[in-house]
Amino acid sequence: MQKIGFIGTGVMGAAMITNLLNAGYPVTVYNRTKTKADGVVALGATWADTPAEVTRQADIIITIVGYPKDVEEVYFGPEGIFSTAQPNQIVIDMTTSTPTLAEKISDYAVEHGIGALDAPVSGGDVGAKNASLTIMVGGSEAAYTAVTPVFAVLGHQINRFGAAGAGQHTKMANQIMIAATMIGLSEMLVYAKAAKLDLQKVLETLSSGGADNWSMDAYVPRILKGDFQPGFYAKHLLKDLRIALDGAKAMNLDLPGTKLAEALYTKLTEEMHLGDEGTQALVKLWASFQ
Repeated sequence: MQKIGFIGTGVMGAAMITNLLNAGYPVTVYNRTKTKADGVVALGATWADTPAEVTRQADIIITIVGYPKDVEEVYFGPEGIFSTAQPNQIVIDMTTSTPTLAEKISDYAVEHGIGALDAPVSGGDVGAKNASLTIMVGGSEAAYTAVTPVFAVLGHQINRFGAAGAGQHTKMANQIMIAATMIGLSEMLVYAKAAKLDLQKVLETLSSGGADNWSMDAYVPRILKGDFQPGFYAKHLLKDLRIALDGAKAMNLDLPGTKLAEALYTKLTEEMHLGDEGTQALVKLWASFQ
């Protein structure tokens, strides 16, 4: 069985590693904060002190970290993946990052005989735990075929969209849609509460009709319980929206709805300092939910 290296043991990574271990894959892990890997190490993962050391022990190296600058460091830093990567290994970046960085990683990998895929995911913490992630892939068809069994352990809707960067572009399309639904569910709750409606009954009613959507089903129950723990960090959605808007600008597109979402999440993250809460914290922009 292929040996997996996994870099990033946060909310998403830890659940994905658990599923790989449960499927019988040997997994070596690294995380910038070592204590955040304690849970998966207790389940049987092997700790390595650097991304370079992870790479020495793996056939396939998966990364899911916070920001493009983290991806850059993990791959190209002095103790990064490419400092020890060998021909015929495959690297898979599952971080939501920029298409241009995905292309840079792929260019280096191809030049050195290494397979490379950008494969961001959607589904949040629930999807990661339940192995029901949607995986959006860019990169070579040969590398994609080789790792399909690994992807099948992590998700259920897996599609390759083309060359390097295509997975990240697809994820941007996803985030544009998510941002709009987060605004809608927040304003729906604010309106219903002001009208003195039973919010639980509103949720039950709307979820059986045309207004139903994944974000409402996943996050409104959390909001009603006062649970703003991150299934996906608000600060990370803000990062994604800025990447999407940069991509739109490069393609001469104007996306006013996405600009609005970016402005709202900027206020939530940078003015209210709630970026470490989940994306559902957007509702706290309104005093009635603070």
